[in-house]
Amino acid sequence: MSRICELTGKGRQVGNNVSHANNKTKRVFLPNLQNVTLISEKLDRSFKFRVCTQGLRSVEHNGGLDNWLLKTKDEKLSTRAVKVKRELKKATAAATAEAA
Repeated sequence: MSRICELTGKGRQVGNNVSHANNKTKRVFLPNLQNVTLISEKLDRSFKFRVCTQGLRSVEHNGGLDNWLLKTKDEKLSTRAVKVKRELKKATAAATAEAA
């Protein structure tokens, strides 16, 4: 399982450990990934995602999973998240068609 956030696309970063003697060795910075269940209000379902904590804060700041998926580009999202986004778009299109 890759260490990439499914909602933000945030992945590992590479840097250096720098000792007191200024020796540099390569190291990896991994995102803080958590397994979370997010609820879609429009689809009335819950979805499990592997999300970084920064991404989880961003989702909450934007008003929930539905708003986040509609605002985010498909390139950043995982394939599972893109499928949920398509379902969400179909559901909103059906709801607007009923209202009209």
